[in-house]
Amino acid sequence: EKGKEVGPIVSDRQFARVMSFIDSGKQEGARLMTGGGRPSDPTLANGFFVSPTVFDGVEDSMRIAREEIFGPVMSVFTWSDMEDVLAKANALVYGLTAAIVTNDLSKAMETAERVEAGYVWINSTGRYLGAPYGGWKHSGIGREECLEELLSYTRIKNINMRW
Repeated sequence: EKGKEVGPIVSDRQFARVMSFIDSGKQEGARLMTGGGRPSDPTLANGFFVSPTVFDGVEDSMRIAREEIFGPVMSVFTWSDMEDVLAKANALVYGLTAAIVTNDLSKAMETAERVEAGYVWINSTGRYLGAPYGGWKHSGIGREECLEELLSYTRIKNINMRW
């Protein structure tokens, strides 16, 4: 969307990683719809900026479909029905987040229950203060921004005694 800003990638190493995903998407035959490199704005030339990138025609076997990118890259997939969507999503070894966009509340709730992800958005994105944030499977290392995170820094000890 014009007029919106996207911040820089966190480091040179991560910038190179994101760019390697973009190159991989192109080489493996995904259709680059927009982005795919640094922004054209000369004031952003020296930072770790990547233009928002969208690939269409992404196949399950492609690297951009199988791995977490952690950059402004979106992959668009096709599916035949809801069972196919869930099979593709749940076949991944990662499960950090999932976003469901629909006008059918019943289908949204059913999908949210069945998708293997630690954080699910329905018709929105972004984290909510106090809501546990973290993934399933190979994503994440626990929960953040909640009581569970605070408790992860404590140790429970049970001492039983008869005097």
